[in-house]
Parts: sequence; C-alpha cells; structure tokens
Amino acid sequence: MNTTHPLQTLSPPLPDAADPDASRRLFRRLDWRMLPLLMVCYMVAYIDRVNLGYAQLQMKQTLPFGDEVYGLGAGIFFIGYFLFEVPSSMLLKRIGARATLLRIMFCWGLVAAGMMFVQTPTQFYTLRFLLGVFEAGFLPGVVYYLTQWYPSARRGQVVAIFMAAAVAAGVLAGPMSGFIMKHFDGFHGWTGWQWLFLLQGLPASVLGVVVWFCLHDSPEQAPWLSAEEKALLRRQLAADPAVASAGHGSMRALLKDPRVYALALVDFLLIGANYALVFWMPTLIKGWGVTDLVQIGLYAAVPQVLGVVGMVLIGRSSDRRGERRWHYAASSFLAAFGLWITIQSQNHLALSMLGLCIAVIGLAAATPLFITVVTEYLARPVAATGIAFINSLAILGGAVSPPVIGMINARAGNPVPAIYFVLALYVLSGLLMLAVVRRRR
Repeated sequence: MNTTHPLQTLSPPLPDAADPDASRRLFRRLDWRMLPLLMVCYMVAYIDRVNLGYAQLQMKQTLPFGDEVYGLGAGIFFIGYFLFEVPSSMLLKRIGARATLLRIMFCWGLVAAGMMFVQTPTQFYTLRFLLGVFEAGFLPGVVYYLTQWYPSARRGQVVAIFMAAAVAAGVLAGPMSGFIMKHFDGFHGWTGWQWLFLLQGLPASVLGVVVWFCLHDSPEQAPWLSAEEKALLRRQLAADPAVASAGHGSMRALLKDPRVYALALVDFLLIGANYALVFWMPTLIKGWGVTDLVQIGLYAAVPQVLGVVGMVLIGRSSDRRGERRWHYAASSFLAAFGLWITIQSQNHLALSMLGLCIAVIGLAAATPLFITVVTEYLARPVAATGIAFINSLAILGGAVSPPVIGMINARAGNPVPAIYFVLALYVLSGLLMLAVVRRRR
C-alpha cells in the first residue's frame, strides 16, 4: 500500500439506506451497553494518574520531597508507559480486549494503592514507574476496541464521549481528594494522603473483574445482539470509507511514514501541555490565595465541568462537518488563549479561573479529536499497534513537561514562566496539526 498517502479529513458515510431507524437504535444500544462501563474505568485511570498533584500538597508536610522530586515522580510514570505500551497492545490482539483490560486494571489498582507506603524518593519513583508499566496500553486498547464496534463517522463523538470521562474525573478528583485528605487525616494512624491512594487505587482492580464479565471482544461474540443487528453492524463497518482510504495496511509501511512521527510530535506537545497543567493546577490555585484543601479541589473542578460540555459539543461539530484539523487547531489555540488570560489576570482569582476554564475547554476537546484523526489514518489490521506506537512516542511529553515545570517553578519563584512554556506547547501542537493533516480535495 502507498505509504505516502496524505492524511485526510474524512466525510461521514451515508446512513444505512435499508433502515436508518434500525441503525440509530443499534448504535444507541451499543452506546448504553459499553460506554458507561468504559468511562468509569477511564475515570479511575485518570484519577490514579493525577491524584499525586493533590497528594503532594499534604505529602510535603510529612515527606522531605521538593518540587523537583514530585515533578520527576509525575514524569517517570510516562517512562514506564512508553516502554510497555506497544507490547501491551500487541498482546491485546492475541488475548482480546477483556483479558487485556483485566490484566491492566487489576495490576495498576494494586500499585496505585501501594503508593500509600512510600517513604523515600526511590520508593516513590519505583511505584510511579510501575504504575506506568501496568497502565500501558489501556487507552489505545479501548480506542482499538471501539473501532471494532463503530464506523469512523460515529467514532469522533463516541471517542469524545468516552474521553469526557477524564474531564469528568477531574471534576470528581479535586473535591474527592481534598475531602479525603482533610477528613481522613490521622484516621487509624494514617495520613490523609495515604488514605487518598488507598481509596482511589483499589477500585481499579475491582473494575477489571467487572469488565471481564460484562464486555465482549467483538460484535459476533455479543449474545445481546440479534442476528439482524450483527448483520447491520457488519455492513456499516465494511462500508466505512476510513477502511478504504487508510494510509497503512502493514506495520512496516506505518513505521516508514514520516507523517506517523509528525502526528506523534503533535500529540507529544499536547500531552506535555495537558499533564503539566493538570498536575500543577492545585499548586497554581493555591498560589491564587486558596489554602483550604477542599476549596482547592472545588475550584479545580469548575473548569473540568465546562471541559466535559466543550469536548462533546466540539466532537459533535467535528463529526457533523467531517472536519478534524481545524477543530483540533482551534481547540489548541483556545487552550493557549485561556492560559494567556490567566497570566494577564495577575493572580486575580476570578479572572484567573476564567482563563483556566477556557484553557480546559480547549485541552479537553483536542485529545479526542487527535485520536479520531489517528483512527481514520490507520487501517484496521494495524490500528491497535499503530495507535499504541504513536501514543507511546507522544506519551513521553508527559515524562518531560512536569519535571521541566518543577525546575522552572523552583528557579523562577513564580508560575508565570511555566505558564508561558505550556502556552507555547499548545500553539505549536495546533500549528503542526495544520501542517501535517490535509483536507481531501
């Protein structure tokens, strides 16, 4: 297959001509059967990734760790993720989605809960690395799983709805983390941050077992679909134009394509900006004069609520217009604009929160748009490994940016230079997407 095939913005296919009502009923049924459980799993995954940003506010009182230690610990998670994401996704195709998600979630839940026993930087770095190792492959695995059930024209909104779980998790993570650390501190001799890791880690292991019993690896294995529904779904997937126009039919062709690496760089910049902002957001809000842990969590939740709404609406607009590149670029630029407002507000709480809300709407919308672009570019036979390969390169952005922000904060003594750094990452990511992706003539 031609490896120089241009990455294109695809137009939605025509609805099923035989019975569009049956098609709508079918996909509504898929939505309610799979998405709620997958979203809960992603919420737990996201909370286990970012709860360190809240825990560090209290850990600094009991452990002699500075900003640079926390920044490195936040980043080293992504090193483990990078090293094991492609192998995890290759294993997914061999053992199936259910077994893969069971393995991933059960193990990462135990490690996330084990963070409560950290006492030294070495222990801290080791568990953060292992958390990345065990969580590797979760997001690409779920995205690949969705490609087995949804054609490309419906995938943008479905991926956006699924990934809205991360933003919804941000809504819950702040108030929940603040409440646990404030009210459980000293309970049975454990500190609040220890209870935080225990209570937010173990649910992942339980959910892994639930996934095993509730999901099925493919439509053909689903006993809750009728023969007519399976046939309709097969027709929709077979007629998907993304399959015919995908840029790659083999892993070798994918590895030779420079656009694959350009896309990985787009996501590298986006992930670097997103996780820098999310990890340091509690510290940023505290710097605006908010000191109570519960209040910090509540203030952090406000932008996330707006981010959920913006993510779904922008994803729906992208599907309706069959356009990805400008929707992504506009979302990235919106995130940068929000951070610019935060800088100009000079720590005025109301204006700073306004800027943060705008930034989170942009960053929340950009991520599912990027994933949709990638799923439309990759042929289905290499989708799982291809998504994992791109994401494994891009995830290093999360390994680089938190330590860089930690060093900038430690040396500058104020957050403004670090915010400018994150702002620049968003702008560069949007510009690069416009350069890499070309609209079909």
